[in-house]
Amino acid sequence: MGKSRRPVAALTLAALMLASCGGDGGTLGSGPVTVTPTPSPTPTPTPNCALASRQAFAKAVIDEWYLFPSDVASANPGAYSDVQSYIDALVAPARALNKDRFFTYITSIAEENAFFDSGSSAGFGVLMAYDAVNQRIVIAEAYEGAPAFAAGIDRGTAIVGIGTNSGNVRTVASIVAAEGTQGLTDALGPNDPGVSRVLRITDAAGTRDVTVAKADYALDPVSDRYGAKIISEGGRSYGYLNLRTFISSADNQLGAAFADFRAQGVTDIIIDFRYNGGGLVSTANLMGDLMGAGRAGQLFSQTRFRPSKSVEDEEHRFAPGAQSIAPTRIAFIGTGSTASASELVINSMLPYLGADMTLVGSNTYGKPVGQIALDKAECDDRMRVVAFATGNASGQSDYYDGLAPKIANSCAANDDLGFPLGDPREASIRAAIDFLAGNACTTRIADASARTASRDRRFAIAAPPTMLVPDRPSAAQRELPGLF
Repeated sequence: MGKSRRPVAALTLAALMLASCGGDGGTLGSGPVTVTPTPSPTPTPTPNCALASRQAFAKAVIDEWYLFPSDVASANPGAYSDVQSYIDALVAPARALNKDRFFTYITSIAEENAFFDSGSSAGFGVLMAYDAVNQRIVIAEAYEGAPAFAAGIDRGTAIVGIGTNSGNVRTVASIVAAEGTQGLTDALGPNDPGVSRVLRITDAAGTRDVTVAKADYALDPVSDRYGAKIISEGGRSYGYLNLRTFISSADNQLGAAFADFRAQGVTDIIIDFRYNGGGLVSTANLMGDLMGAGRAGQLFSQTRFRPSKSVEDEEHRFAPGAQSIAPTRIAFIGTGSTASASELVINSMLPYLGADMTLVGSNTYGKPVGQIALDKAECDDRMRVVAFATGNASGQSDYYDGLAPKIANSCAANDDLGFPLGDPREASIRAAIDFLAGNACTTRIADASARTASRDRRFAIAAPPTMLVPDRPSAAQRELPGLF
């Protein structure tokens, strides 16, 4: 579930324990920076970086560290033309058991470091979801300081056509009809600086074509627009925190947000993880500390490796500081994109708050495991391998089917793209405020999911937009499903 900077011995280890979504998804105001993310690893085929050498490195990592050693297949590396395909073959048995949904993979050291250190990435700087009902792409979130936001594209904007110039714009419907949703990813082009696309967009101002060039940008993990605020209503005040991703640059922002909550006496809080696919375990543990006033020394989370690596097992106990609060009630907002480090935080607070905590929105992804990183530095290869499971103070760690079944008073709510994030009129935030105010929820997430899946037409519900995720996501796209 997470990535940590704690050193773990063996090979060339990048001590980053990850709680990230992995490659699947569900439904900054920091100013300009100069970053050049490295693309997916395509090393020069020197003897040490030949395909066979890189495949052998990947297998050695799996053999030593993989959390599910009995669920590894035998595979002939010569039958595979790249490292990832070979990895996929090795871990196929665990994947079939729903234990490893593309969580074990090869990536670029430089690209991943750029993202986890400061949110550096390249692209348009938006989260995109595919709306199959209306045959369009909808923007779930746009990042300040990135190209799309500068071009007037924000949450709720619809993309109905894509082209490389004004003369060859194709409709989203025609692209999907011919090539499926991967065709949309292909049409949007590689996430390299300078790649330009003409996007036909529809919003409150009408339909028009805009040309947007991808660029390097730094993602602000807590938005200056709506990332942390106080919502006052009915004579009461609620803290609202929207954390986009668990990266190092979030730490000071989280401390500042909770310091403000504490200064204003706020103990009922909304934590919005709806698009947060995970990240660093160290940042997740910091969130626990910031919500751990009065719980010093009590168990927040526990990390368990395979028996042969049990020396690496550890616990994190609450270590509150001057910025910490003691929450009375918490409403977490989640979706199918809420994974790993986000789920770690939610799961770890459950034993302490019980019925005074809820999950609002829809079910989370279901990733109670995490990766460590081992590097083959001369090839810019970082091997991310599922190596540990996480649990809470009660030992609960079996939420492969998401957290909603574990939270009895979960509350179903839409992700209403018609309103900005942080707006109390938005459906999920509205439901969260209602919970904090003591009002009963009308529909549990499990019940809503059952109705959606039902073939009974009385319960027919249109499928919500789903995050657009490429077949081979970048480091940033793994943590933020739908990022382009």
